[in-house]
Amino acid sequence: MTIAMLSPPLTPKNELIQSLRTNGFVVVTAETVAEIAKVDLFDLQALTIFWDDLPRDPYLKDGGRYRYRRHASYEIKGDSFLSVPHRAHWQSVDYNALHGGIERWFEPIQSQLNNNAAWKSLLLGMAHLLSSLKPVNTWFVEAHEFRIDTTDGIGRPTPEGAHRDGHDFVAVFIVDRVGIKGGETRVFEANGSTGLRFTLSQPWSLLLMNDERMIHESTPIQPVGEHGHRDTLVLTFRSNGFQDSPIRSQQ
Repeated sequence: MTIAMLSPPLTPKNELIQSLRTNGFVVVTAETVAEIAKVDLFDLQALTIFWDDLPRDPYLKDGGRYRYRRHASYEIKGDSFLSVPHRAHWQSVDYNALHGGIERWFEPIQSQLNNNAAWKSLLLGMAHLLSSLKPVNTWFVEAHEFRIDTTDGIGRPTPEGAHRDGHDFVAVFIVDRVGIKGGETRVFEANGSTGLRFTLSQPWSLLLMNDERMIHESTPIQPVGEHGHRDTLVLTFRSNGFQDSPIRSQQ
């Protein structure tokens, strides 16, 4: 069965900064992502195997069993890449009405991935790109490995609905789509009526957004056959420190 998907408008590497400045978001191919990271595309694609080793998200308030994830935090200053001691992921209810206001301690990103040269190059390349648009001293970066599957017949990539994340920039990479339909991406102006809908389908292609200007969501997925899943990598970049609970705990 052929499933029609809306293709996104693509931005070449030499137009990324101007397009981000003008439109608030860009969509780029996997080949362009590899250019940004200064790595071979094959080395990026080799990271996909790590998405087969994600524990179930225990915090879903809708009772679903469809989300798996890992989390890590970094500080990037110029060419300096510092892996931050494992910390909780926290958002205020202003940005996540469903899961905001609580510390969520997800399992850390695998050490083999954390130490992978292509992984480090990807994060550094993204930080350097964003520094061209907004020069900052230090980027406070959070990385989330996600798998949304169809265990219950349907999976929700964004159960909180259309939202901002409370960061300067948000990067959403589609890592893989297997045996599914749906998962359409929708991007809207936070203070306007203009929006766009499309389906990210090429592995390691990227939606990069100015989080202060754009609201985004992804529609639910359903299996085409018996089972399917959608893997993504979400990187968030903040210039004024991590989002932390007002009463920060340690685990």
